[in-house]
Amino acid sequence: MRTSKVIFIKNALLLTVTGLIIRFLGMLFRVWLASAIGAEGIGLYNQIFSFYMLASAFASTGINTAVTRMVSEELARNNGKGVQMVLTRCVAVTLVIALASAAVIFFGAGFISSVLIGDARAVYALRTLPLSLPFMGLSSCLKGYFIARKRSGPASSSQIFEQLARIGLIFFLLNRCKGQGIGAACRAVITGDCAAEVCSFIYIYISYLIDKSHHLVVADGGRPQYSVLLKLQHIALPITAGRYLNTLLRTAENLLVPRQLVRFGMKNSEALSSFGVIKGMALPLIFFPASFLNALSTLLIPEMSEAAASGRGLKVRLTAQRCIHITLISALPVSVIFFFGSGPIGRLVYGEPSSCEMIRLLAPIIPLMYMDSVCDGLLKGLDQQFSLFRNAMLDSLARLGLILLILPRFGLYGFVGIMYLSNCFTCLMNLFRLKKISGAEIKWGRWLVAPGVFSLIYGTVFSNLAQHIATGDLAFTLVFTLSTAAFYLLSVVLTGCITLDDIR
Repeated sequence: MRTSKVIFIKNALLLTVTGLIIRFLGMLFRVWLASAIGAEGIGLYNQIFSFYMLASAFASTGINTAVTRMVSEELARNNGKGVQMVLTRCVAVTLVIALASAAVIFFGAGFISSVLIGDARAVYALRTLPLSLPFMGLSSCLKGYFIARKRSGPASSSQIFEQLARIGLIFFLLNRCKGQGIGAACRAVITGDCAAEVCSFIYIYISYLIDKSHHLVVADGGRPQYSVLLKLQHIALPITAGRYLNTLLRTAENLLVPRQLVRFGMKNSEALSSFGVIKGMALPLIFFPASFLNALSTLLIPEMSEAAASGRGLKVRLTAQRCIHITLISALPVSVIFFFGSGPIGRLVYGEPSSCEMIRLLAPIIPLMYMDSVCDGLLKGLDQQFSLFRNAMLDSLARLGLILLILPRFGLYGFVGIMYLSNCFTCLMNLFRLKKISGAEIKWGRWLVAPGVFSLIYGTVFSNLAQHIATGDLAFTLVFTLSTAAFYLLSVVLTGCITLDDIR
């Protein structure tokens, strides 16, 4: 038990550090990219990239979770042959789906660019985009294998390698196509994304071959005690369908929002720029601190699956409670820091005044976003993918309807309001489902109310104090963030909002 906990903590720390490195590199890269292709270019890139995500939802989403859960079960039985069979079946299914998705995007690029996006500049980028889908799907299978093996190192290092390759390739390609317009710039960025996926696959495949030769005896054991294809369908289908609906919504948003903003009265370039500020600047920045929670969500899938399968209901309940507790305690000060420090932080990172307002507007729903991410991992581990699918479907339909009704009357602020409603709905639905399934008890006063009051008090006090003693955005951000975080941590510990037992 002790060894298992040490391994879990080690993997969580590794994934957290990896997430921070990737997000930091990605943030620096986005700052440079925004200056290189402009807010309008970011807006068009987001529209193109949404189809990339739509295709990848078929190619890889759900497969990763299915591989993790099935390989975990076979490893628990010391069934090396079963592990190999699971991987073989999942890889075959992934390749078929990825190639089909790639064909649809490639041959439909003209229709998508001219009719759906409404911008002919997107066509060449769309035809480049599908090349990476098979490699993305294969990488997803192998990452699921390593998570089940409780070895986060290869998956983590492959992500860092991929990010570095992406940045280097896009930097090189954008310099080669300077002066050729936004369409060529977007194609260069998409080409870099695709090439980085290929590099990542090669890296993790070599890691798999090494791990297999040292730790996996394929001759041991026999066939799994279940049909791999049927179980793959049971696990992956609802997750893929839910992710697909979610991605479809994001794609529809990326297509509809600029058009609805034009109906509101904006010019097309202005609408693209405003949307690019939200999706390409504000949201990546406010998700930057969530690296630990993302790592936790990933590692909890095999942990919760094993605990539930072995009938350890107490472990399931305590794990769910602690995850909810830690998420709330950590998300509240982040929300307040972004709210009160949105101006200096936005100017410091992007140098874009419009990003400051969007960061401030979105900051209050950070706890909902973070909580939903953790609940997603816990529910997948507890075989609740159908509940996630149902909630995603309801959310998708509601958001599409609200975008059509509200944006022509209220513009960008209407879209922000839709994000509030959507995040409230999905977070609360998933949280209450988790509470029902796991039996977790939520202590609202000690976990939410008191920490929320502390964070608001310190955010107000230290933002005003930092304005008087700090000169410049960097000094303000450092003084405000560090003082707020330090006094908040001291308060929640002294008042018993979080204890050493809670962390253990």
